[in-house]
Amino acid sequence: MSSREQVVLLSEEGTPIGTADKATVHTTDTALHLAFSCHVFDERGRILVTRRSLAKVAWPGVWTNSFCGHPAPGEQMTDAVARRAERELGITLENVTLALPDFRYRATDASGIVEYEICPVFTATTRDDIAASPDEVAEWNWVDPGSLVSAVASTPWAFSPWLTLQLPLLNEASAPAR
Repeated sequence: MSSREQVVLLSEEGTPIGTADKATVHTTDTALHLAFSCHVFDERGRILVTRRSLAKVAWPGVWTNSFCGHPAPGEQMTDAVARRAERELGITLENVTLALPDFRYRATDASGIVEYEICPVFTATTRDDIAASPDEVAEWNWVDPGSLVSAVASTPWAFSPWLTLQLPLLNEASAPAR
């Protein structure tokens, strides 16, 4: 068994078709694969945003949602979310909720690296202090959700493309029914 992190490769229909080393999957011709995003809130209702490490292959130094990751082959998605929260931010999560089960996107960064993912989006809360891993996170901040929406709308180029796509969908999903 490989000690390298593996990602689940997917058909265009979203069916698992194999695995690949995470280190080799993000290129200028990235295969569709399974991932997740998580937006973490504190007890005051603020949302955690993080700035990606400058060492990241894709979108280095860009502000994004709280954290992202890839489930290992056979790993339950909620287990993967908990694992990455601990690994990237040093936190445990509460109230993990699947908010956007069918989120999917393809985007290319300035260096030509492609993200191509079926990426369910979760929300969660934490009461923990952030202890971010520097190889994953350059900076982080708790912000008012409305301020984040305004910032992303005003300067989408300063944020990851998945955050700019997810945020309006999350707000729509959480809006009261009329």
